[in-house]
Formats: sequence, C-alpha cells, structure tokens
Amino acid sequence: MKHYHLALDLKNDPELIEAYDRHHRQVWPEVQQSILDSGIMRLELFRVHNRLFMILETTEAFSLEEKARQDARNPVVQKWETLMWDYQQSMPWAKKGEKWQLMRKICEIIA
Repeated sequence: MKHYHLALDLKNDPELIEAYDRHHRQVWPEVQQSILDSGIMRLELFRVHNRLFMILETTEAFSLEEKARQDARNPVVQKWETLMWDYQQSMPWAKKGEKWQLMRKICEIIA
C-alpha cells in the first residue's frame, strides 16, 4: 500500500468554505467511483480554516499521473473539478492552474 499526503487552500470566505464542506458531504457517485476505480482504496479529507489536507491510501500500482489522465477523460469528474475550482485557490508557490500539492514527510516516530 502507498500513501500520499496533499494540501490545498480554499478561498478565505466563510460562505464558500461552508458550501465546499456541503459538497463533500455528498460527493457525486460518479466521482466516488472514479476515485475507487483508479486504485485509491481510502481517501480522507481534513480542513482547518481554509487549508485542506488529503490522505490517499492506494494500491501499489496507483499513479498520480495516470489518475490525472483518467480524470481528464471523464466529463463528470471534469464538471466536479470545475465546480470545486470555484472554492479552491492555488497555493502561492504553485504553478499556474495547479491545485493539490504533494507534501513530503519530514518526520516519523514509530513505537
């Protein structure tokens, strides 16, 4: 199993943030299915203020690049992504149009 940790910011507007949360309480079934079909076995999304943190647990065969290619070919996923972009904003260091930023592990403590 592989793990990915990603971060993204929402626009700093309480009404937009609440709307984003509402959408994620009822993620479209086709979007959920595209996630599962790609090899993502578990997706968790957390928020503090306007910062989002996503954890992906995936199969060994999973590839972020392949998931992006699949998403680009899926009109329902593209519609969802366009809608989500109304609430999201790129982080200051991101390239133009980039959304989620892959985080790198800097510490691990294991018993």
